[in-house]
Amino acid sequence: MRLQYFLIITLIMVLAVSGCTYNESDQTDQYNDSSNTINNITESTNTSTVTTTSSESQNVEVSGTCYNVVDGDTIDVEGVGRIRFVGVDTPERGESGYKEAKNFVKKMCLGKTVGLDIDDAKNTDKYGRTLAVVYVDGVNLNQELLKEGYAEVLYIPPSEFNPYRWL
Repeated sequence: MRLQYFLIITLIMVLAVSGCTYNESDQTDQYNDSSNTINNITESTNTSTVTTTSSESQNVEVSGTCYNVVDGDTIDVEGVGRIRFVGVDTPERGESGYKEAKNFVKKMCLGKTVGLDIDDAKNTDKYGRTLAVVYVDGVNLNQELLKEGYAEVLYIPPSEFNPYRWL
């Protein structure tokens, strides 16, 4: 009986420590200025330069397969974690344009290999999401969201990227 009690308490403690969750309804999308490390990258990174249609050159630091689209500006990437598209803001659930933005991102990157240029000035937001420019087949998806009207500029310094150049 004592061993069972000990095991139950231990299991509860393990679940409490590892039970960190992400609440999709809490989407204020403000960045955490105190975070300067990349916590979500579990793979080693490769740096390569690829020519793109963007005015800024692509500097892919890490890549992986997009396996989930959370919304129009947040995706999950294998081996990297949750990615927040830096410099752009799309409508939240329940707002006009939410489904269109999310479907556009699904069409562009779900199941595909995406390249990430992580923001060197501020790597993560207050939710622990990696802030990055997302490239799919050499296309700057952050820029495409703006060009197609699915997103608005959300520039919060410090950032190595100037999203106004993408307009």
